[in-house]
Amino acid sequence: MEEGLRRSYQERQPDYLLAQAGLAIGTLMMVLGAIWGLRRWEKRLQRGKRGLRQALQAQTHTLSALLDERRRWNMTEAQLRFSQLLQAGAWVAGGLLILSRFPYTRVITVQAIAGLRIPFRLLVVALGVYLAVRLSFALINRLTALLVSSYELTPEVNRRTQLRVQTVSRVSRGIVTLVLLGLGGMAALTAVGVNIAPLLAGAGLIGVALSLPAQSLIKDAINGFFIILEDQYAVGDVITVHEIRGLVENINLRITQIRDEEGRLVTIPNSEIGLIANHSSHWSQADVYIPISYHADVDRVLALIETTGLTMQQSDRWHPAMLDKPQVLGVEDFGERGLTIRVWIRTQPLKQWDVAREYRRRLKVALDAEGIDIPAHIDFKTPH
Repeated sequence: MEEGLRRSYQERQPDYLLAQAGLAIGTLMMVLGAIWGLRRWEKRLQRGKRGLRQALQAQTHTLSALLDERRRWNMTEAQLRFSQLLQAGAWVAGGLLILSRFPYTRVITVQAIAGLRIPFRLLVVALGVYLAVRLSFALINRLTALLVSSYELTPEVNRRTQLRVQTVSRVSRGIVTLVLLGLGGMAALTAVGVNIAPLLAGAGLIGVALSLPAQSLIKDAINGFFIILEDQYAVGDVITVHEIRGLVENINLRITQIRDEEGRLVTIPNSEIGLIANHSSHWSQADVYIPISYHADVDRVLALIETTGLTMQQSDRWHPAMLDKPQVLGVEDFGERGLTIRVWIRTQPLKQWDVAREYRRRLKVALDAEGIDIPAHIDFKTPH
């Protein structure tokens, strides 16, 4: 007690107070210098953030560039928040350090540290969760950009890949966010002195109880995730599922909506989708059957069919739709009243029907010009 009284007396002497005032001024100058440097860093990050915002809104970049800009956006956002937190921490730490230098204000420092212990722990947990979320977002975008950069993206593939990337990234970010928020909540409860063991046991029981009625939703989400991840089909494709053929108008983790040939909108839960036939994935193919008479010169007809296909493939109107010259397979079948010649034409997705119609029209005109008859009483239905 005597030593404490003697030290307290010495701390109230003018010489000691002047020395501490000098230290306080030095501390304040150091804090102001650190704040100035952090403010410059923050302004530089804000300028970069504005540039990234304008680039993202422009929507004129490739998918790889978009993913890279999103990664930089998340990294910049994390650095910006970290710089702001450092500024607040510098003000608080500098203020408490200055107050602790004087005996008259030291009690304020002690009370502030005692009162801010739990809020400080919660702040550290919140900051850690926020930085982990932002860094995980940047990592997801980085990994996705590396995956995309390994492919040569045509406009069609870019559209499909962008749909997959957006969905998979959104789901991955949602899962990571939920996991990190759960871990952060448990860390926050532990920081304030709450025993989380009974809470974990109760949460496990609640999870088991909720999983029973939500099994169909979980199956829909899992199957929908793998449908998009594996690129089984995408919006704009024509597919056949459960003997229903139509255009995919919407797909998410729960349902797939198809517009069939009669204009009906069919909604199918993703958990019920099994065997799928995709008629427009990456490329399509027109399968054309051409009936001719037994009296016709087969070699002459085959040459005419090939010439007609090459002329159509070289035209300005149909060259973009036809990926390759028509492949004449030859005589496919001997029917009761004529021969059947089969032709394959590889086309852009969903262009096979238009190409097949135009090819039949041109071929009819060419056959008529050469005087080659098509048997009128033959069954024109496409064989299975």
